[in-house]
Amino acid sequence: MMETSLAERRSPFYSSIVGLGATMGRVGGDFISAKTYSGIADEHLNTRKNVGVQDLSTMGKMDIKGPDAEALVNHVIVNNAAAMKPGQVRYSTVCREDGGIMDDLTVFRLGPEHFMLVTGSVNRLKMLPWLLHHAQGRKAYVTDITAAIAFPTIQGPRSRELLKAMISDADLDGLKRWSFTSGHINGTRVLISRTGVTGELGFELFVPADEAASVWDALMRTGRDFGLKPYGVLAMFTLGLEKAYPAHGIDMDESRTPFHVGLDRWIKFDKGDFVGRQALLKVRDKGLDEQWVGLILDGDKPAATDARVLADGEDAGTVTYSDHGYSLGKVLATAHLRLPFTAIGTELSIDIDGRPTRAVVAPIPFFDPEGGRLRG
Repeated sequence: MMETSLAERRSPFYSSIVGLGATMGRVGGDFISAKTYSGIADEHLNTRKNVGVQDLSTMGKMDIKGPDAEALVNHVIVNNAAAMKPGQVRYSTVCREDGGIMDDLTVFRLGPEHFMLVTGSVNRLKMLPWLLHHAQGRKAYVTDITAAIAFPTIQGPRSRELLKAMISDADLDGLKRWSFTSGHINGTRVLISRTGVTGELGFELFVPADEAASVWDALMRTGRDFGLKPYGVLAMFTLGLEKAYPAHGIDMDESRTPFHVGLDRWIKFDKGDFVGRQALLKVRDKGLDEQWVGLILDGDKPAATDARVLADGEDAGTVTYSDHGYSLGKVLATAHLRLPFTAIGTELSIDIDGRPTRAVVAPIPFFDPEGGRLRG
């Protein structure tokens, strides 16, 4: 008998999260995950003020080993894996031959012949065959280890204090952004990476799935003294929107290149050949007639995804994502707009529930533009 959809996948933290009264829903890659707990605004503001934890176990984890591991990773990402030392993390997009973005991901160098890629939840399903395809003829072995690794992210100004209270055998004060180390929580060895997508000081933990529940319990227990609250996927989106971090499947997809969403600074053209290089060089040399920009909206209602943006009645582009910027008390949006409507201060109009609503092009990121909070 044919199955109509993929089986529902559960994170190793599933029962712990359900026990906290989370509103659950289907997220990428057919996982069931927490959408909200106490409420989006509350979760968002607590993560900015104290510390929050989110279950990101739905993200794909691809283990790549072998003498040609570096060559394989370098072939598929636009960033430079050869420049990485063990213990370092890099952000990169993965592009098709035509330059379209298949995924954005983080690359971890575990050793001279050992990498791990952390992919999007949905994109895991296409990144595995893509990596296996490019591994053919290379001495590199790709394994999807998603199910074996639980992945909580601990974000916020008190994240380091909290983890120091739990982990005594790692130098968390010395751990720089975009690097990782390892340590133990109650005897469980975890990888601790100073990364995250909230714009705050934060750490992502890689935990063996069969020991995940006890690590979650320890987090919740110790976290009480630090104002720790879990946050769901909806608060992750509002936190990311304030920082204008583009999300795959929303702000970017295979129809757009890294240049279309301001991610071209991570393309290392001088590293040699990689998938999409020729197409991306053409875009770089020709330039774009559009730009991904930030908008601040009047009123208190977000715009719909794909809402049309108008300039004096003329079509100027479309909204990619709009929501409340809870830290700023403003309604924000990101949009793909055609030139010349992309200049800061340009006044535009978006239909929200049948009402033309004023929107102004604003500098991005909207929140903490200097990135001081990331330095903690």
